[in-house]
Amino acid sequence: MENTNRNVFGIHGITGMLIATVLLLSILAGLTVWGLVAQQSVADKPYKITDPQALKMRDTANANQKVIGK
Repeated sequence: MENTNRNVFGIHGITGMLIATVLLLSILAGLTVWGLVAQQSVADKPYKITDPQALKMRDTANANQKVIGK
């Protein structure tokens, strides 16, 4: 059985490896930019506590005291 269909620059050779590498790097770059944009949008809106004196230790109602700033 002879393998006469060898092709170094075919989709299974160097070209395929380069396509896969570029695809993975572009996905990585896209997710990194998306994450940075999400972090920056959240960093511009810090939490503000409406009434700090009303906070109690280990109380689930403390979540109602925060307001996202604008």
